[in-house]
Amino acid sequence: MSAMPPLPEIDFTRFYRFDELTQHLRAMVAARPQLASLESFGSSTEGREMWLVTLTNGATGPALAKPGYWIDGNTHAGEVVGSTACLYTIWWWLHEYGHDPRITDLIDHQTTYIAPRLCPDGAEYYLTTPYHIRSNTRRYPYPEARDGLEEADIDGDGRILLMRRIDPHGAWKASTSDPRVMRPRDFDETGGTYYTLLPEGTIRNYDGWRYEIAPKPYGIDMNRNYPHQWAGRDEEPGGGPYPLSEAEVRAEMDAWRARPNINGQYTYHSTGGVLLRPFSTQSDEALPTEDLAVYKHFGGRGQAITGYRHASTYHEFRYDPKGVTHGGADDSGYDLFGWFAFTPELWDLPNEAGINDRKWIEWDRSHPEEDDLAIMRWNDAQLGDAGFVDWHPFEHSQLGPVEIGGFPYKTVEQNPPPQYMRGILEKHAAFTLSLALASPRLALPRTAVTRLGEDTWQITVLLENQGFLPTDTSRQARKRQVVRPISVTLDLPEGADILAGKQRMEVGQLEGRAQALDRLLGVDNPAARSARIDWTLRAALGTEVALTAAAERAGTVHATLTLA
Repeated sequence: MSAMPPLPEIDFTRFYRFDELTQHLRAMVAARPQLASLESFGSSTEGREMWLVTLTNGATGPALAKPGYWIDGNTHAGEVVGSTACLYTIWWWLHEYGHDPRITDLIDHQTTYIAPRLCPDGAEYYLTTPYHIRSNTRRYPYPEARDGLEEADIDGDGRILLMRRIDPHGAWKASTSDPRVMRPRDFDETGGTYYTLLPEGTIRNYDGWRYEIAPKPYGIDMNRNYPHQWAGRDEEPGGGPYPLSEAEVRAEMDAWRARPNINGQYTYHSTGGVLLRPFSTQSDEALPTEDLAVYKHFGGRGQAITGYRHASTYHEFRYDPKGVTHGGADDSGYDLFGWFAFTPELWDLPNEAGINDRKWIEWDRSHPEEDDLAIMRWNDAQLGDAGFVDWHPFEHSQLGPVEIGGFPYKTVEQNPPPQYMRGILEKHAAFTLSLALASPRLALPRTAVTRLGEDTWQITVLLENQGFLPTDTSRQARKRQVVRPISVTLDLPEGADILAGKQRMEVGQLEGRAQALDRLLGVDNPAARSARIDWTLRAALGTEVALTAAAERAGTVHATLTLA
C-alpha cells in the first residue's frame, strides 16, 4: 500500500458545510479508488445529493457479494458531529488499510456503507445561520410563520442564547453560589429577585399584553418519520403527515432495500453519551431471547470501547415516562430488516463535568444545584471564553430591559467542543469496526472429489458460516423472513450429468458463533454452523465443475473442482 497517494489532510475538530464535505469525500475516494466508491442515493428536499461511500476491496469481489454494514450520521440537522464521525471513519479505515489487520480483513472481505449526512439541507441551514433546526427545511405543520416569540440573534453576536427578564412572578432565580446558574424558584419562595427565562428572539405580532412561544417553522423530525410504529401528530408531533413523507427518509429506506447484504446499522446522533438500541416503543420482552443476548453482548463491548453505557430506548431514554418515541430509524432497521441497530448519542456535557451514571431524561427534567455548579466549574477550567456567555444587559425592542447569556448550544451542549472531538471519533470508529466484523461469513472450508466408477464421481462440499452472527443475522430477521435461503449451484459443462442431487438447491440458514451466548447449552453446536452437500455425477475424467454458494448477508463463495 506504500505506493498509494496520501489521503487528504482533514481537520476533525470542526464541522463541514455541504460543499466542503463533498470535496473531502471525493478526495478520499480518488486517493483509494480500489477500496472506496462514492455515489448519490437520493436528493434532499432542496435538491442536494445524499452521498454514500462504499468501502470494500474491488479486487476481491463486488460489494453486494459480501457481508454488509451500514453507518450514517446527521439525521438531525444540528447533530453535525455525526457527519464528522462518518468522515473520520472513512478516513481512518482507508488510512490503516494494509497496516491494521482487522481493518484490512474487513475491507477485503466485507462491505461497509457510510452515509455521512442524511439531512444536508438542515445541516447547511444550521451551519450558516444562528438558528436551530431539528431536521429538514420543509415548513411543517404550518406553511406560514406563526405568531409568538421566534428565535433570533437580537444582539448580533452570531448566536441564539437565552434571555432572562426580571419578573416578580417568574419561575426562575439566580443561584446564590454562582449568579450565572439559573435554578427553579421554590414553590413557597417569596421576597427575592425572580425571572422569566426565554429563548433569545423577537415577538411576531406582539399586542403588548401577552405572547406565546411560536412553534418552530421547520417542525419535521426525520427520526420520527420511519415506518416502524409511525404515529400522527397527536402522538408524535414531528413525525410528518405520513410515514416516509420526507424525501431524505424515503431515499434511505430505498438504499437499504437495494442492499440486502446489510447486517447492522450505526446511526450517529447527539447528545447524551449513550448507546441506544431498539425498541423505542416496546419493552425488552418483545425481543427474541437470542437477539437480546446479542444486543447485550455488543453493548458491553461498546461500553468498554467508548465509555458510553448501553441502554434500551424504551426502558431508559423516554422523554415522557408515560409515552414512547415512534418512527425511529433503528427500530425500523431492527424490526423490518432484523439488523442489530444502534443509535449512539455522542457527547455528554454533564458526564464531562463528572456527573456520571445519571438517568438521562429524568436528569434533564430535574437535578440538584450542585450539578449545575459542577458544570460551570468544568466550563471555567476547560472552555474559558469559548464556553458560557455571561449574562449581559440588552434593551429589547418589545420587552424592554432583558439580559442575554447562557451556553452556546451548538458548540457546547449539542456538539462537542473542538478539543474533545478526536477522542470521541476514534472510539466510535473502533466500535463500529468490531460490530461490522461480527457479520456472518460464508465459506467452503472443505471439498472432495471421489471416483466411483470409470465416469462416475461423487462431489462432497462442506458449507460453513465462519462469522459470529447467523447467516440471516437475527431471530427477528428469521421471523420476518426477509433473508433468502442460502443457494448452492453446480455449473456443469456440456456432456456432464447429475445422477443424484440438484443442480441448484437451497440449504436454509446457518448459525454463527453467537449461539454460544446461550450458556444453557453448555457446549457449542458446530453442526448448526455448517452443511454437507453431496452430488453424484457422470462426466469424463478431467472435467471441471464450478460451484457457487450465495448467502444474501453472508457473502458469495466459489470453488472449481476437477474430476481427477
